Amino acid sequence: MTALGAVALSNAVPASAATGTVLPAHLYAPYFETWTTDSITTIAQQSGAHYLTLAFLQTAAKGSCTAAWNGDATQPVSAGRYLSDIASLRGLGGDVIPSFGGFSADHSGTELADSCKDVNQIAAAFESVITTYNVTRLDLDVESASLKNTAGIDRRNKALKQVEDWATANGRTVQVQYTLPVEPAGLEADGLAVLQNAVADGTRVDVVNIMTFDYYDGVTTKMGAAAISAAQGLHSQLASLYPGKTSAQLWAMEGNTILPGIDDYPKKTEVTYLPDAQQVLDFAKANGIGTLSAWAIQRDNGGCPGSRDKNDCSGIVQNTWDFSHLLEPYTGP
Repeated sequence: MTALGAVALSNAVPASAATGTVLPAHLYAPYFETWTTDSITTIAQQSGAHYLTLAFLQTAAKGSCTAAWNGDATQPVSAGRYLSDIASLRGLGGDVIPSFGGFSADHSGTELADSCKDVNQIAAAFESVITTYNVTRLDLDVESASLKNTAGIDRRNKALKQVEDWATANGRTVQVQYTLPVEPAGLEADGLAVLQNAVADGTRVDVVNIMTFDYYDGVTTKMGAAAISAAQGLHSQLASLYPGKTSAQLWAMEGNTILPGIDDYPKKTEVTYLPDAQQVLDFAKANGIGTLSAWAIQRDNGGCPGSRDKNDCSGIVQNTWDFSHLLEPYTGP
């Protein structure tokens, strides 16, 4: 497909659909696990978190250029899964951020830009999600092998640049959010390379969201302090990448995603408790960080004390929705 063809695909959407609501300047948008049978609206009503990041969009097989929820060929974007649920969520004053990739994209699934070798078709897949769900931000969660795939990184950024140009031409607001793994000192070299390539390709990155967990550094980590240290390190890295931005603008670009409870590290020495989350929240307020998030909202309960690597509970003693109730009020102007 030519670049013109990619634009033509999306221009078929009625002009009235080109008015998605811009997200608040300060936002709590935890990840929602779409492979579950959970209802977006029900989770939002119960937790109070009305902005959700939907994980994940992948391709069904290597070589495919078609995005589907969790890489399930029976759930392509064109089928409109979640449309009614998203409409209900917007009725509550919330919205969603569709997320491409994730750790599973390099293991049980396939990441779009790694799979598809045609930049124009990658752009068309992004545009299809934007127009189908009328969203104003895309999340690109790049992890594992995708961080080493330099050709895929370049294709993704070139496709995002096309999407940004298409959005401008069609009167849409589209924000690009990169979600990247981090160490307590900031982005590692491969994560930084994703952003360096974006700069080289002329791709605007609006949010750099760091995952402040799974450090695997062999020590007992104070997770709140580590998340703050990582945010400070990222700020310095962004200052080098974007010398024309003010310090306040760089903080506003940042996102910080915690993992409530015990993370994946087998030694169980990386545990995020509510006081850690409070530290991150206080730091975000003091510095104007744009986005807070958590992996994942279905974990926000104390149903499995002592367990790690769970998708449906935190592994610590807590009340259901403790983290959501703490962090959700961050959403606002």
